[in-house]
Amino acid sequence: MTAAAEPTTRATDPSAPRTVRAACPQDCPDTCAMVVTVDDAGRAVEVRGDPEHPYTAGGLCVKVNNYLDRVYDPGRVLFPLRRTGPKGSGRFERITWDDALDEIATRFRGIVDEHGGEAIMPVSYLGTQGILNGLNVGDPFFAKLGATISERTYCDSGSCTAYAMTIGDTAGVDPESLVHSKFILIWACNVMSTNLHLWPYIAEARKRGAKVVVVDPVRTRTAAAADQHIPLRPGTDAALALAMAHVIISEGLTDQAYVDAHTVGFPEFAERVAQYTPEWAAAETGVPADTIRTLAREYAGGQPSVIRIGVAVERHAGGGQTVRALACLPALVGAWRKPGGGILQLPLWAFPVNWGAFMRPDMLTPGTRIVNQFLLGEALTGGLALDPPIKGLMVYNSNPVVVCPDQDKLIEGLQREDLFTVVSEQFMTDTADYADIVLPATTQLEQDDIMFSWGHLYVTYNHRAIEPLGEAVPNTEMFRRLAARMGFDDPVFRRSDDDMIAEAFDWSHPHMQGITVESLKDKGWQRLTVPPPDEYAPHAEGNFPTASGRTELAASAAAGGNFVVPLFRQGSNEFQPGQPVDPLPHYIPPREAAHTDPERAARYPLNLLTPKSHAYINSSFASHAFHRRVQKEPNVIMHPDDAAARGISDQDPVRVFNDRGEFTVLAKLDDAVMPGVVVSSLGGWRKHSKATATLAAVNSTQFADLGNAPTFSDTLVEVEIA
Repeated sequence: MTAAAEPTTRATDPSAPRTVRAACPQDCPDTCAMVVTVDDAGRAVEVRGDPEHPYTAGGLCVKVNNYLDRVYDPGRVLFPLRRTGPKGSGRFERITWDDALDEIATRFRGIVDEHGGEAIMPVSYLGTQGILNGLNVGDPFFAKLGATISERTYCDSGSCTAYAMTIGDTAGVDPESLVHSKFILIWACNVMSTNLHLWPYIAEARKRGAKVVVVDPVRTRTAAAADQHIPLRPGTDAALALAMAHVIISEGLTDQAYVDAHTVGFPEFAERVAQYTPEWAAAETGVPADTIRTLAREYAGGQPSVIRIGVAVERHAGGGQTVRALACLPALVGAWRKPGGGILQLPLWAFPVNWGAFMRPDMLTPGTRIVNQFLLGEALTGGLALDPPIKGLMVYNSNPVVVCPDQDKLIEGLQREDLFTVVSEQFMTDTADYADIVLPATTQLEQDDIMFSWGHLYVTYNHRAIEPLGEAVPNTEMFRRLAARMGFDDPVFRRSDDDMIAEAFDWSHPHMQGITVESLKDKGWQRLTVPPPDEYAPHAEGNFPTASGRTELAASAAAGGNFVVPLFRQGSNEFQPGQPVDPLPHYIPPREAAHTDPERAARYPLNLLTPKSHAYINSSFASHAFHRRVQKEPNVIMHPDDAAARGISDQDPVRVFNDRGEFTVLAKLDDAVMPGVVVSSLGGWRKHSKATATLAAVNSTQFADLGNAPTFSDTLVEVEIA
């Protein structure tokens, strides 16, 4: 490994600018290493990608390339605020931290005394991804409070469940080893917009002769750049994957020695997929049977072959079974035998993060109720018949008005005068507008943190580069202050950031050999202690971290009906309560489709996809003028034939609607989408939208088959001129 440069450097002249090693905090697989230049006045003047980091390679994406504009944006929330106008008006006055803490503590104590701790609910996700300030930073506080447990399953919960059931909690493939791949199958992942730093490895593999195929309903930037794009109907991915397995087995394309030695359940699996013929799959997916056969043959014959799956693959009724089917394919063809072969989902499985030290499940009161964040609108408006009702809400690292489904109901709930809402934020988001108290949060340049990655195998240290602006504080400090004001004196609430960094990993784990807090502070980043990319093939001889030690084509975890992914989720069982789980992968059609719900499809005949934006990370950066210019005016992409049938021309304002809600955007006509499919990217803020609504207004709150995953891609709508 090439050693990174010093964390901070200063020339002989003490007034000269210094450089600081940092890490991108965004919810992105790339977790870029950054170099921040700070002038002699203590102001950051440049942020760039670390040129010495093998994966970042000196480049940042369009989202973060001008991160200084975010840090020094005049719209930053820099002081505690108290609401002075009606909820949603955005009218606030500045108050002191003492006033804010006193009011929060008084209101929270009053709610607990009158209704019990479960009347308070936290709402958070990955607005920042650091181990200290990210997903679990508030868990001990709310456990101590006895608050409702907020289940967070926005992203990859169903995929992780299915993946772990099949091949265990393994990183599987080193992304850097893709240069050795001979056949690269990118499935439901727009790499060039959401995983940019992986693309150079794919491009290098192509130079070496690899074929790149993209399976996606939309001709994305990535699909357009690939050797072949295979469009399919939304939500039918499992049909295609199972038909590939049918071809591989029926045509004798399996690596039978690998199957015999390193899988369980092959006879049952082979019997199951016998029904999933290419002709059947063609009718289901819209992909011609001959294309399916060719895809299966090339995938089996192009060893080592790799499948890169994106988060979108789980976002329909059968998303979990889709990942189960895809995770079975590498073992069938022996793709695991060599570096660059297998399936690439989340390399974060390789990081021995000490999640328990941050989640503190031991502090939870047994039986505390769980409410999934997708159901927040119903939870706040009585739809769940909660007893006690939610009377207090605290939002941090999230903007639920934009990212949560059922937007109209959520707004109705946030407008309740009897709901006390606290929001910690960097900017006045759509959600912050409904707060009673807003607390100022630091950006990554103003806080220390330590990072895992869900897209590569490097641990990264984020050094605070500048002093916090105004009175902004990191999440760690915010919860220390709240705990102290509430009178919580447990040691967990007195931990310093350095104490927490020392607890971030199991430092004795084999993957952390030679990596310490001090070495990370010194070097900025280090690769996990695993084989180099050209040798990384952990399952060449099986050794899967499953109960059997093999790829489980028939999942033993399904038999018990009680399977929890040992990752960083907080909430209920991964399986739907009372729902039997088939141990073999199978096809579950989309819930909202013509052949499964013809009555709904007659009213709302278009399938809406809501992918990640090119210029935003979920709803982050959508307030900045530069990013909004790059992303352009919110639109819905329609096939020209669908537009013509509705009398819609390019750039017409259109209403996208169903029985759950509606939003208004511009029409963009493009045959990059299939007929019957429309696409509108996630992230734009409600306050910037036409008719004050976004695509979250039409999304369903129903879960997918595994892991309480969302069904954002399982949504029927109609479109008409506004």
